[in-house]
Amino acid sequence: MSDMTAVFSDIVGDNNLLSGDAIPEDYAHDEELTAPPQKPAYLAKPARAEEVAQLLVAASDHGVPVTARGSGCGLSGAARPQPNGLLVSFDRMNAVLEVDTANQVAVVQPGVTLTELDAATVDYGLGYMVHPGEASSSVGGNVGTNAGGMRAVKYGIARHNVLGLQAVLPTGEIIRTGGKIAKVSTGYDLTQLIVGSEGTLALATEVVVKLHPRLEHNASVLAPFVDFDQVMAAVPKILASGLTPYILEYIDNMTMAALISTQDLELGIPDKIRDSCAAYLLVALESRTTDRLFEDVETAGEMLSELGAVDAYVLEGSAARKLIEGRERAFWAAKALGADDIIDTVVPRASMPKFLSTARGLAAAAGGGAVGCGHAGDGNVHMAIVCKDPDKKKQLMSDIFALAMELGGAISGEHGVGRAKTPYFLELEDPAKIALMRRIKQSFDPANILNPGVVFGDA
Repeated sequence: MSDMTAVFSDIVGDNNLLSGDAIPEDYAHDEELTAPPQKPAYLAKPARAEEVAQLLVAASDHGVPVTARGSGCGLSGAARPQPNGLLVSFDRMNAVLEVDTANQVAVVQPGVTLTELDAATVDYGLGYMVHPGEASSSVGGNVGTNAGGMRAVKYGIARHNVLGLQAVLPTGEIIRTGGKIAKVSTGYDLTQLIVGSEGTLALATEVVVKLHPRLEHNASVLAPFVDFDQVMAAVPKILASGLTPYILEYIDNMTMAALISTQDLELGIPDKIRDSCAAYLLVALESRTTDRLFEDVETAGEMLSELGAVDAYVLEGSAARKLIEGRERAFWAAKALGADDIIDTVVPRASMPKFLSTARGLAAAAGGGAVGCGHAGDGNVHMAIVCKDPDKKKQLMSDIFALAMELGGAISGEHGVGRAKTPYFLELEDPAKIALMRRIKQSFDPANILNPGVVFGDA
């Protein structure tokens, strides 16, 4: 491969193309735990879709692998560049282009962070409700990983909130998919094919996202349970009651202890109850009026007590906010406590008790541990895996993923497989499905430059 510095510089300008040692360390990794940092050969910061197209054509012509990067918050290694590759950073493509209140959508560039989008929509009483747990994450990253988060139980994941894209194919074409419309039955849905493809099919350069009304009044109810199965048994009954929580999370006792310690939480729960409970259920409710909110909170508390909770604590504003923020940052708590890996598998929510008890048993048998929390309303399990022996950890991860799939679930619910989980995906997924995905990849990316190694491995 020849030196491409001059070629890429001609496209984005000398000030927006870095190479070699000039590339900052932060661009050498995302937040995946197991892989060492790896700087790319080139870092380009385009300002327009046309520049992205030119970069991809040049990379295709010269066989340069390309990795896209938003904020680098990913947890699966999909934004980790290749040593001989080009990293396309969307730092400069970070504008909120339009907030359309009539259609309740926003049109944004991929480098816009959730914090920036929230600030741009708050005065309209609207918001983008996909919150994967890191406010500095980018909308482009949400698209790439099909991000979810705690609010998915009510508002859905990125796939439900991304209505259209402007995307650049590695062959240089710039296409538009979907738009400010709620449904499309015209040909293949290319928007949804690109969402969740982890930068392997096309690079999104504009995103049309759905906005929802912000409800001013909210409250949270935290219920400790002695028996974990009772927590999970309560979930479908709460969802069937008509309460419509916007957050419905389980937190096991070890994770809650870590959150209380690292976030300095004061929840008003007596030590005796904290020591005896196996897990907590967090039910967050919102409403247009205080009267309706109080009624829903009272109903939730009564239901939780009837369903076996030791008690039900209505958290005052700051405590509720700190707990939700702490739960959103549970990954950082797990990282600080020495987790060796993380998983975000998903199973049908009715299968969560069996999955969690079996997964913990598998971890104990391997001489390790598996603790965590998750989105009880949609079956998404976030676990920190502690297992110091690399071979045992690899087998443990494979066994846990296989268990999830046997129960009707999948390896990843919202982080993607990236580079870290691709080996398990290739080992456990239906070969016919993988072969079909390879053919789709070939159609989009005939030169195989977009994130090679992600989803399909290095072969």
